[in-house]
Amino acid sequence: MPTPDKQLSAEQSRQVAETIREEIARRRISRQSLAEQAKLSLSTLEKVLGGRRPFTLATTVRLEQALGVSLRKGQDSPVAAAPSNGDISPDGLGAYSRRSVEWLEGIYVTVRPSFGDKDAIYAYRTEIAWDAAVSSLVFREGERQDAAYTQFGEVAVPNQSGHIYLVTNRHGQHRLITVSRPRISGEMYGIITTLLAGRGSLLTPIAAPIAFLPIKNILNPTLGRVLPVDPNHAIYRSHLRLTIEEPFALLLPG
Repeated sequence: MPTPDKQLSAEQSRQVAETIREEIARRRISRQSLAEQAKLSLSTLEKVLGGRRPFTLATTVRLEQALGVSLRKGQDSPVAAAPSNGDISPDGLGAYSRRSVEWLEGIYVTVRPSFGDKDAIYAYRTEIAWDAAVSSLVFREGERQDAAYTQFGEVAVPNQSGHIYLVTNRHGQHRLITVSRPRISGEMYGIITTLLAGRGSLLTPIAAPIAFLPIKNILNPTLGRVLPVDPNHAIYRSHLRLTIEEPFALLLPG
């Protein structure tokens, strides 16, 4: 029988965090409010939602009681037998095996130009991991300043192009990130194409350079809107310039 302080696995913690973030967005409540209802410190809630600490059973139960929803869907159910292609992704993602993409798994600091401040850089956390439920790599963003726009989706790794695609598809609305294969030190560079939210319901297509930097390579990563006075601004800017100067991607003038 599980003890109250039992830790959830990394995959279970990720799924619980995703459900909580969706509930927070749907109900339009603050993390502070949820922490108070669950009798947790805001620091603890931020760490588990950001993936810096695994969920414990006791913490999960408190959050379930506060939200009134089950956060452990299927975790106590018998594990179904894996299909014969359980370690091979669908054809539409490149039909890659799990072993062939293990080197992509990890946590990255993702940087791109800020869409609202030409002098700033926007940075957030992205985790790439294998998801047995869909038999492919998936990615999930975290610790975004604009949490309502946090993205998650599938990772395609086709052999033909030599590039990696992080694809978000929500009810037919797509966001696509195309990046190079990692350099020897693990960085990936490319382009993000998405929609820029304007006033009211205005959405404008936008593209920009983007870089994925292994978090272990950044001594003290800064997340959120990174201004020129921040020590990491110059580091992040050099990586974004490398995207165009190398070039890993081309942005053509109109």
